[in-house]
Amino acid sequence: MPMHEPIDQAFILVEPGVAARTAQVFARIRSVIPTFKWPQFAPEIDAILRLKRERNAVILAHNYQTPEIFHGVADIVGDSLALAREAARADAEVIVMCGVYFMAETAKLLNPGKLVLIPDPSAGCSLAESITAADVRTLRQRHPGVPVVAYVNTSAGVKAESDICCTSGNALRVVESLGSEKVIFLPDEYLAANVAAQTGVEIIPWRGRCEVHVRFTAQDVSELRESFPGVSVLAHPECAPEVVAAADFAGSTAAMADYVAAKRPSRVALVTECSMGDNIAAQYPDTEIVRPCRLCPHMNRITLPKIRHALETLTHEVLVAPDNAARARACIERMLALR
Repeated sequence: MPMHEPIDQAFILVEPGVAARTAQVFARIRSVIPTFKWPQFAPEIDAILRLKRERNAVILAHNYQTPEIFHGVADIVGDSLALAREAARADAEVIVMCGVYFMAETAKLLNPGKLVLIPDPSAGCSLAESITAADVRTLRQRHPGVPVVAYVNTSAGVKAESDICCTSGNALRVVESLGSEKVIFLPDEYLAANVAAQTGVEIIPWRGRCEVHVRFTAQDVSELRESFPGVSVLAHPECAPEVVAAADFAGSTAAMADYVAAKRPSRVALVTECSMGDNIAAQYPDTEIVRPCRLCPHMNRITLPKIRHALETLTHEVLVAPDNAARARACIERMLALR
């Protein structure tokens, strides 16, 4: 448990009714949050839980969201693929996406008749911002007839110009499903390289990079092994190929979580955004989680007060231009149709 003020003191500062209504949430996250923050979190969580009922809203949260969001107010959690699937099944009137903007766009594309909100519309993504729809059209001109696979970390405009979408969890499967000798893969060059290492399909990459994962090096992995004997190193495939090669396992955030759930290693290092380590630690307290911490500044724009404000005011609504929506939706649906 974080070494801050005693838990009893944290509870004293929370109104009794709020404390009672949020006690189960506190029990889930008490080991991974500074206890002095609980008096700030509890009233926000209590209000959000009430507003969800009043608004008939569902909250989707990516694995990189902080524990008070991930374990505190989210109804559906997961990686990009899981959130895309669940967004399509959501039966609430309002969807609040706790993630970055392209994820909210995806939810809107799959739920065109529902109100989709993002608590902070400035929550972007370095990958999505690295490529435009015009860039995709230029790639098609340079490589006529070659299918385009768009990583989910792209705008609706880019998806609309692409043939099929993918996530880090299904990228290889999507590439090989096309039956083509060559595939244009965008925008993450490292994910493209890691997929290329597993297939005979020629991958034509775009030169985008995730600003979080690009900072990890093979030397980091070596130092983790030296500092934490017996550690299992799990890397995200947005990391450089040499980082993936040095790790014990590489996969999507969902695959990493499944690895911990299945194998229950005594000590594991997650080479990815570090809020995920907190979320896994809350679920599996017997596993020591080593966090070679790299925070995503965009994911961290989403906070409890912003979620509360979104539900109170029904802002900020996510809209997709009609001329892009149908084609972008088809791109995503082709991916979801793969079994």
